[in-house]
Amino acid sequence: MSDGSMEQVRVELGDRSYTVFIAPDLFGGGLASSVLEKHLRGRRVLLVADSHTAPLYAERVLSAAKAAGAAFCGSYVIPAGEQNKTFATTEAICCEAVRQGLDRDSVFLALGGGVTTDLTGFAASIYMRGVSFISIPSSLLAMIDAGIGGKTGADLPGGKNLIGTFWQPKAVLMDVSFLRTLPEQERRCGAAELLKHAILFDPDFFARLEETASGFLKFEDPGSVARQIAWSCRLKASVVSGDERESGRRALLNFGHTFGHAAERLMNFTLSHGEAVAWGMAAASDLALDRNLIRVEENVRIRNLIECFGLPLRLPGLSPDAVLESMRSDKKSRAGKIRLILPLGIGKADIFQDIPEERILQAIEAHCD
Repeated sequence: MSDGSMEQVRVELGDRSYTVFIAPDLFGGGLASSVLEKHLRGRRVLLVADSHTAPLYAERVLSAAKAAGAAFCGSYVIPAGEQNKTFATTEAICCEAVRQGLDRDSVFLALGGGVTTDLTGFAASIYMRGVSFISIPSSLLAMIDAGIGGKTGADLPGGKNLIGTFWQPKAVLMDVSFLRTLPEQERRCGAAELLKHAILFDPDFFARLEETASGFLKFEDPGSVARQIAWSCRLKASVVSGDERESGRRALLNFGHTFGHAAERLMNFTLSHGEAVAWGMAAASDLALDRNLIRVEENVRIRNLIECFGLPLRLPGLSPDAVLESMRSDKKSRAGKIRLILPLGIGKADIFQDIPEERILQAIEAHCD
């Protein structure tokens, strides 16, 4: 549903349900404060932002929180970057909450990309055994992926997101105007998750993306961008609502991630998450073709749309054997077997963990320079 120019997506999880609000210039007027009031009035608030987003948007968000009737508004800036997605940063957020006098009735606000929303949600889930938090994703990738779903966490030296919790936000606010400051590379990376949802669940959405890829990346029409993001969020919300803790269908959202996480780790996170996932989707699509799960023309359409969004089909400097070894240690593996999500055409996918490793290696080799 939508309210004027504001799109709303409901994530149904019983008493943990919440609404995602999406609009151009959401924090430019009174819309954000009206949404926040029910969650913040009379409460102490800690805004956590990263060193990139804080100078751009922190004052705007704090002003909305104050207008919503928060009893106290503090802020804390964490260093940006995947290398800072650690338990030490989580602990620092919690220590700052103590210093600023947050109690069990307080609220954390997470302003930033996926690293910030994941870390802040994680900190909220363990601070005083759990306090409320509201997600305000500022990147396209975070809006489509990390901003909703309730997965929180931090990285360990052995891999991404190996510690964390499921902790649902009280609300998610997505201001599309924040995306204007994103470098084009970051826009492309967010589009990878948009494309992922289309491949997994909606062939009509995939066809619309084929028609609008160029205009979407340029953000020519903020209202249209908001609607595209909202539709992608609805697709994800329908999955999360039916499988909150990833015991079944939600695992499909890991499409491209087992390949991609391995590439990220081996490239010391110099490769962005979106680029890694796109590369992983291309490899998974080729593997699906090899297993006769999809038609040649469907594989071609997937590869072409990845390229249309300026995302990589091939990566230089990667050892295929090292990628395969890294995939074996991925947390999604079961009983020592690599667990993969493969498309069954455009709009459908399934989980596989019995694919011979030599076939997986061939798919990796086809995408390494």
